Amino acid sequence: MELSGARKGVKTSGDVLLVAMPLATLTGVLIEKDWTGLKQAAFTTATTLGATYLLKYTVKKQRPDGSDNHSFPSAHTSILFANAGFVQRRYGWKFGAPAYIIATYVGWSRTYGKKHDWWDVAAGAAIGAGSAYIFTRPFAKKHNLSIAPVSDGEHFGLTASFTL
Repeated sequence: MELSGARKGVKTSGDVLLVAMPLATLTGVLIEKDWTGLKQAAFTTATTLGATYLLKYTVKKQRPDGSDNHSFPSAHTSILFANAGFVQRRYGWKFGAPAYIIATYVGWSRTYGKKHDWWDVAAGAAIGAGSAYIFTRPFAKKHNLSIAPVSDGEHFGLTASFTL
C-alpha cells in the first residue's frame, strides 16, 4: 500500500523520533553519570523489548496496511513509552511531560501511517510505561526490587522479586 505524502511524512517523523528520543535520553544519562539510572533504563528496555516481541511473534496480528502479521503490539510505541516513563520516574515531570507528548505523537503516527490499530498502540504504551514504572525508582527502592540472572546451563533468563 502506497502512503500519501502527508502519511509518509508523519510515518517518517515517527521513525526518526524512535531513534532520536532514546539517544537524547542516553546522552543525558551519560552526561549526568547516572549509572543507577542507566541500569534501570537497561532493565526497562530489555523488559519492554522482550514482552513486545514475544507478543508480536505469538499473536501474529495482521497490520492495517497488510504488510505483515506483526502489528500487535506497537514496538515504536512501547519503546518510546518506556523511555518517557523512565525519564518521568527518574527525572520528574519537567522532562517527563514532553517525553510523554513525543511518545503519544509517535503512537498516533503509527495509526495514521496504517501500521497499527489503536489497540496495538495502547498495548505498546502499557508495556513500555509499565516496564518503566517497575524498574525505575522510586518503585524499585520502595519495594526492595531484586533482579538476578538465572540459567540451567542451556536457557537463560531473569528473575525478579519485590515486596508490596
